[in-house]
Amino acid sequence: MPVKKEKISPDAQRAVCEYGNSLYRLCSVMTGNREDANDAVQECFLKYVEKAPDFNDLEHEKAWLIRVASNICKDILRKRKHQSFVSLDEIRNFGSCEDNAQILEMLISLEEKYRIVIHLHYVEGYKAREIAPLLGISEAAVKKRLQRGREALKEIYEKEAR
Repeated sequence: MPVKKEKISPDAQRAVCEYGNSLYRLCSVMTGNREDANDAVQECFLKYVEKAPDFNDLEHEKAWLIRVASNICKDILRKRKHQSFVSLDEIRNFGSCEDNAQILEMLISLEEKYRIVIHLHYVEGYKAREIAPLLGISEAAVKKRLQRGREALKEIYEKEAR
């Protein structure tokens, strides 16, 4: 039976080019695993193509993609709750230099609720008030998670410095 090939819309192609790397980084941080991150990003864009949502503007589109990718990553984490993360040697390959690899290792060791807010705030540049609706939590909760995440990173860093 022949497979029907559908053309991808110009909007979907633009979204992949514009947000693909950003979503991959988010999914990598959330899942701690390159393969799961790739799967999550692919699934996110499949949903984008299938649903073909109408967006008010590019920020609305980006927020939708981040929310969908985040939810997919949460589903992946639920499914593999009792599995371990990828080895630290493999994580080093994600970083472009040794310092970045160490930071990524520390970030991945955080609880998921801290990882995602720290990634969205420091890597993607979102403000707490913008992160809150993406994750479905209050702005105060975002700020508290940022604070606790920074404290946890500081503890990890101090342990490794000894």
